[in-house]
Amino acid sequence: MRDYAMVAVLLGCVLCTAEVPGLAVEHSQQREEHWVVADLVGEGGPVRTVPVPAWVKAAVDKWAAAAGITDGPVFRAINKTRRIAQRGFNPKVIWDVVKSGRSKCGLDGAARFASNVCRLCHEAGGELEEIQFLIGHVSVQPTERYIGCKQRLWNAVNDNIGLEPGTPYEDPARWPTYHS
Repeated sequence: MRDYAMVAVLLGCVLCTAEVPGLAVEHSQQREEHWVVADLVGEGGPVRTVPVPAWVKAAVDKWAAAAGITDGPVFRAINKTRRIAQRGFNPKVIWDVVKSGRSKCGLDGAARFASNVCRLCHEAGGELEEIQFLIGHVSVQPTERYIGCKQRLWNAVNDNIGLEPGTPYEDPARWPTYHS
């Protein structure tokens, strides 16, 4: 349950392995009727709030309930006698879980979770700036590299914006009015 919840957080929240050990129960909050990891200090120091998908929240809650975790670090070491430690662990444990899961799935090489998930977010309609905030990049350039931004001429973003002939914008009398 712990390993599944860790991988769910890595993928669903697009966190890096160095951020997961610092997650505490107290970071989980509801904002705007959505669960978030609040005030997460990321790599390089930026503080951000990360939305948590429902399936990730369910996995973390299931692990926490089974482990009896009500405060402090969410993810903790489990010793050989299956006792759960009171404190967390280092990112190497997470990397071992990821490596083990990758091999069980038959995946080779160093899978880049963040870049792959960022691409999925972008393909699902996520805007570049939203993805930038999600992963905590200060500048948009690394995010562009992560998602492999390229211009799509066959499906250009300005093809169907409603300014072509036959739309309400062709006749100024039909233009919408905006009130301040």
